[in-house]
Amino acid sequence: MNSWHPPRALLLSWLGLLALLGVTVFGAYLPLGALNTGLALAIALGKALIVVAIFMELRHGSSLTLTFAGAGFFWLTIMLWLALADYLTRPT
Repeated sequence: MNSWHPPRALLLSWLGLLALLGVTVFGAYLPLGALNTGLALAIALGKALIVVAIFMELRHGSSLTLTFAGAGFFWLTIMLWLALADYLTRPT
């Protein structure tokens, strides 16, 4: 009877996501002031890149798939930019 072993990429991505989770929790308790937000966003970007590359399988995707994924992230960037602009221009 053969035993099943998960692919190496899945194990490494799982370990990477767990490590980034630990860094997130550790960073939440650091008194960095305004840099806490930047640190949290950088860690979230790293997590998102792991999920996109491994679980969405974009690392083996065709050029058309990569184009549409890039367009989706482009629009997400625009939406986040507009939300931030709205938030920053509101009176206190």
